[in-house]
This record gives sequence, C-alpha cells and structure tokens, in this order.
Amino acid sequence: MSTDTPAAPFAATFDSLRQFECPDWFRDAKLGIWSHWGAQSVPMYGDWYARNMYIEGHDQYRHHLRTYGHPSKVGYKDIVTRWKAENFDPEGLMDLYVSAGAKYFVGQATHHDNFFNYDSRIHRWNSVQMGPKKDITRLWKDAADARGLKFGLTEHHGAAFSWSNTNKGSDRSGPYAGIPYDGNDEAYQELYLPNREHYDPEHPGKLDIANWYTGNKRWHQHWLEVMKEIIDLYQPELLYSDGPVPFGEKNGYDIGLQAIAYLYNASAARNGGVNQAVYNQKDRRQELYSVGVMDIERSQEPDIKPEPWQTDTSVGDWFYNVRDVYKTAGHVVELLVDIVSKNGNLLLNIPQRPDGTLDDECTHILTSMGRWIDVCGEGIYGTRPFRVSGEGGSAVRIEGFREDAVEWTSADLRFTRKCDTLYAFQMRWPEDGRTVIHSLRPDDRARSVRLLGGGQVPFEQAGGVLVAQLPERRPVDEVNCLAIEFDHLAE
Repeated sequence: MSTDTPAAPFAATFDSLRQFECPDWFRDAKLGIWSHWGAQSVPMYGDWYARNMYIEGHDQYRHHLRTYGHPSKVGYKDIVTRWKAENFDPEGLMDLYVSAGAKYFVGQATHHDNFFNYDSRIHRWNSVQMGPKKDITRLWKDAADARGLKFGLTEHHGAAFSWSNTNKGSDRSGPYAGIPYDGNDEAYQELYLPNREHYDPEHPGKLDIANWYTGNKRWHQHWLEVMKEIIDLYQPELLYSDGPVPFGEKNGYDIGLQAIAYLYNASAARNGGVNQAVYNQKDRRQELYSVGVMDIERSQEPDIKPEPWQTDTSVGDWFYNVRDVYKTAGHVVELLVDIVSKNGNLLLNIPQRPDGTLDDECTHILTSMGRWIDVCGEGIYGTRPFRVSGEGGSAVRIEGFREDAVEWTSADLRFTRKCDTLYAFQMRWPEDGRTVIHSLRPDDRARSVRLLGGGQVPFEQAGGVLVAQLPERRPVDEVNCLAIEFDHLAE
C-alpha cells in the first residue's frame, strides 16, 4: 500500500488559485451566523472602539473618558482585562443558531485591535492568557462540529498595523493636552504595535481606506505566520479577510496568496485531495475574487452572478452597542430571500454582550427566523438561481453600506429552483389573494402549485403566465413561498 502524501493541489499564484471551485456545501448552505465578538464588546458602545477611543472628540472617546478614565491612564489594554465572557454558553448559542437556520458558523479569530480570540503561541495578548482565560475559538469550533455545521473564521488582522495608529497620539486641548496616550508606552508595544510610521499628528484620526494595508514587510510576514497558526489549530472551512487579498495591489499579493494556498491545501489534505474550504475577500474585481468567494459588506449584487458570492451584515452594529436599532426578523428574511435568488449567501452577525449572552431582542430575531425557516427553508437550502432572480418593480438599494428595508409589493417576486421545482417568494401578501407570475416560458407547464406551510393551491396557466389562488390565511407573517412543480423545467 502506498503511503505517499498527495501533492498539494494549489500553488501560491493567481494562475493556480483561479482553479478554485466553490464547494457544494457553501452553495447549498445559504445562511451562516457570525459571532463578531471580542474585547471591544466590553464598553457596549459599538465597533472600532479600540481605535476611536483614542480620537479626541469622538463619541467613543467621550464615553471612555467618562466611564473608565483618560486613555493616557486607562487604555485599551485595560479594556482587554475587563472582558470575562463569564456567561458564554457556546453550546446553547449554537443550538439557537441551528434552530434559526444556520448551516455554517463563523467566529472572529482576531479583529483590528490585535487581540486574539484563541490560544496563540505567537501572540500573548489572547483570550487564553488574558481576559476570559478561555479559548473562545476552540469552544465555538467544538460546538459547531458537534452539530454538523461547517466552521469558519474571520481575520481582520491585516489592517491592524495602520488601523491602530491613533493610540500614538495625545489630546490637543483640555486638562490632558499634550499627555501621551498609553499606546506610546513601549511596555505595551506588543499590543499597541510599533506603527508610529502611520501616525499623522496633523490629522490624528485619519485612516486612508484606499491604503488599508501597511507596506511594512515585517508585518506582512507576521500576518502570514498568524494565518498559518489559525489554519493549523482550527482547520476552518471558511476564512474571511476584512479587505482585499492582503496586502493589496500597492504592496503585492504574494503573502496573501501564500495564505490562501495554505488554507486550500490543508483542506485538500483532509478531504482526499479535494479542497472543501472557501476564502472570502472584498475586492470585486473578477481576477481577484475568482481565487475564492467574493464577500460584500452590508450590501449585495443587483442581480444574479454566475459565481457564488456572500453578503456579510449584522442585525445591528458589529460589536454590541447599547444605542443600536436592530433590523427586524422580517427585514433579515427579505435580505436572505433576495440574496439567495441572486446566487448569494447571507452571513449574519448577532451581536453578543461582553459576558457572552444575547439580549432579548436578538434572541427574538433568531427565534422568528427559525419559525420562518421551518416553513420556507425548502425554497432556500440546496437551491440554485432560476433564469431570472425575480420580477416586480422594487429592488434593494445598492449604495455603499445602505441597507434600508425595501417597500416591497405583492407584484415583487424572487425565484430559486431545485431540479424541476421553481420556488416563488412573494415579498408581500396580496390583498386580492393571488400570485401572478410572468417569468415562465410557454413550454414551462406546471403540474402542481403548493404554498409552503399551506398545502396545494389551485392555479391557472396561459402561456408564460401562471396565476395561483392563495388561501385566506397566510402560513407565515414574513415572505411566503410557492413551490411550483414541472414535468421539466428547462435551464
């Protein structure tokens, strides 16, 4: 018997990595839940706290000053020690995520704050040595694995070197004018980073998103070492970078491509030579996102893409924020339906409080999603796009990070398909009790129409138009779905 190890299928080049094929598990899953959670949840005052608390005049700076003290005395290093995750119940949370419809779960390995949520041998500022004294990532993975969910991780580490530059400043006015923030203390340089090259005292709060990644070569190598550690320790089947392939066009993609190849080859080694991992990044240029699956933050595609893609969003802020106004469960369901009709997946963040629990509003969103999934999930999971994503005059607004709820009408439909079954999601329940579909071909002859959760319904078909008569009572309060079965539904 041969004991030879199969050759790694991917080299760290664009030509090689463009051979990536999206695994069926990702295409079938459609919905993932994300825990965008870490030490920055401690103040319960929103995203980017570790950066903005060092920007004089920022609302997070004021919150920090008045709650904890001035950042020359009480800095982010002290926030880290306050994170205890004392009520963190990954098993119970994962049960809730599964019941809400999640088919994959994604944890946060490390954010821009340079604090790691796992047992790192590289970096002592991590959740095992400090703060919770728990391997958050391992606990998440074990809970996901036990329930058969694919497990993924997000890394926001590539931009950390430039992102955290604000801790090198000081106030310009007031009682602490000129007193350096604690990021200037070399005793804490490992957390705060030796990044003075990115600090501009004339524009202390400036962050050049166009140059998201530093050109610092030592940081590039460090990032690659961290990525390999994450992959070796936790074998993620999804790895997400918060930005383009590191380290961008200006600095070159060699380091980023090495990490992607390492991810795919590690997966192939576990799966008989076939990669089952997905790499997410945010550059929408075809030549770059073809090495993995494109991710779009808080937005989406206007119509069907031939390649699978993903929207990542949150029901509120990324980190827990007491000021949040959450999306409703209905809004989340509408996003999911619209995204899936266009060949996309939805990765949904549910903000956790610093103790690890969810508030009642988030729990209600998840349980409401679960009730909808129990009825309409047939039209979501394992489906593929129809010839058209939908019909009707309403559409999501594609503009930056805008996620306004759409004023859908009963004429707005979104389609998915599974073999010879077409699923038609009616975005609003019709007052006249009818669903009218105009997108069929004359030779698409339906043989039955079923309202998910409501049984068979009568219908008429003339040419490419099908009219179904709905019952008086709707099965779900959110988007309802018809399953239309054909003897043959052509591509």
